[in-house]
Amino acid sequence: MAHGLGGVKEVRLDAFAERFRSAGYSCLVFDYRHFGESGGEPRELLDVRLQQEDWRSAVAFARSRDGFSADRVVLWGTSFAGGHVIVTAADDPKVVAVIAQCPFTDGPASALALNPRDSIRLAPQVLRDLVAMWRRRPPVRVQIDGLPGQLALLTARDTKPGYEMLLAASGISDLPRRVPARAVPQIMRYIPGRRAKDVRCPILFCVCAHDSVAPAQASVRHARKAPLGEVKIYDAGHFDIYLGEHFERVVGDQIAFLNTHVRTRLGTHH
Repeated sequence: MAHGLGGVKEVRLDAFAERFRSAGYSCLVFDYRHFGESGGEPRELLDVRLQQEDWRSAVAFARSRDGFSADRVVLWGTSFAGGHVIVTAADDPKVVAVIAQCPFTDGPASALALNPRDSIRLAPQVLRDLVAMWRRRPPVRVQIDGLPGQLALLTARDTKPGYEMLLAASGISDLPRRVPARAVPQIMRYIPGRRAKDVRCPILFCVCAHDSVAPAQASVRHARKAPLGEVKIYDAGHFDIYLGEHFERVVGDQIAFLNTHVRTRLGTHH
């Protein structure tokens, strides 16, 4: 299990893991390198290739540990990680099931959903950071969440309030939310949904109908190409699904999906 853009395991992933544990499933919840409790410099470096490597490493680690069934590994990813689990499962035929929650499936679609002017304003920061990387200087950073018109990766109206709501609910006040700007072009051209057609195991797509970060239409379009795909649509925004009645609904659906496709095994590992 892993989080989305800039997220760490303490931001409500523990709530999902505890529900899965109570239902009889072991959980391995991890932070990507450069984030949270994981090492790596510069901090908060968001790199698609490295995060995909981290997913493969996490799967290999789980298969090597007592308390996990090596032949019954399930992937669970939310937001940006919802895209990573699609790619990881497409490349690993031994994965038995996947849950992709409010999944980031289509970078261009996400970019178009935002104000194009806000995206264009990031270009100078990206160039400055690429020069800094070439010169081995400290990175030039951009805020992940912002209000419309601000200089940030995500500037939908619910983005900044959504991040702050999740942090408050998790008891976190100081999570770094500025990433090296070199991540911007990677995010915009990342289309993990294209690999859905290559996922041969059951995969549950939990899609938010009012998602401002990962547009529902694009997610459903990609999800329909998965041979064993199931789609659940929730009357919620991107950040609503982690709390309250939306959380109860989605985690209930996810446990039902697991009970259908995976045998239970007790224990939790963080």
